[in-house]
Amino acid sequence: MSAKNTVAAMLISGALLPDAVMAAPEPLHPYVGMWVTDDGHVRHELLPNGRYDEARGNRESAYQGNYHVTGNHIDYVDDTGFTADGEFIDDVLYHGGMVLRRKNTSTDE
Repeated sequence: MSAKNTVAAMLISGALLPDAVMAAPEPLHPYVGMWVTDDGHVRHELLPNGRYDEARGNRESAYQGNYHVTGNHIDYVDDTGFTADGEFIDDVLYHGGMVLRRKNTSTDE
């Protein structure tokens, strides 16, 4: 293996910079986080990697998939291919006839 390839392999494996930490990608919108109906039954977690995890009642991860935000509009495509959308208005998510509010994890335990 050439010296150039050896250095490249060591960089990729982290051997040259073992204490380096990869930075998480910056979200492209301000809506990353947990969104919850007032009764707590439906919970949408919008992850910074463009995935979401929806829980319903006692059923954690009831639906999962990808989402894309354009302005204040959100489009969902779950892992089965089902699509839905919603709108963020005044820090409230209106989706599928539901109203979800941002859960502030520092005070809503």
